[in-house]
Amino acid sequence: MSIPTGPAGTILIILIMALVTLVTRFGGVFLMSFVRISPRIESFINAMASSVLIAILTPMAMDGDLGAKVSLGTTAALILIIRRPLPAISGGILAAALVRQLL
Repeated sequence: MSIPTGPAGTILIILIMALVTLVTRFGGVFLMSFVRISPRIESFINAMASSVLIAILTPMAMDGDLGAKVSLGTTAALILIIRRPLPAISGGILAAALVRQLL
């Protein structure tokens, strides 16, 4: 199957991707509604979230530019200091932006 890459094709591709995203998110919630969340399952879910994050960040740490490496270091330092992920990630994004702007 081939979708033309004109304006209508691009909108169709975006709509298909949005539908697939919604189905997977709602499907996961639906399936988990049948599972009793025990402490063991909760720790598995938390570990899975961390492993996905590590899988995304490791290639960036190995092959990324200076902005990416400063961002990772800043985020790691902030998470150890303040122990809150969202401000730490925001600080990392800000650090990458500053490094890329200045260099």
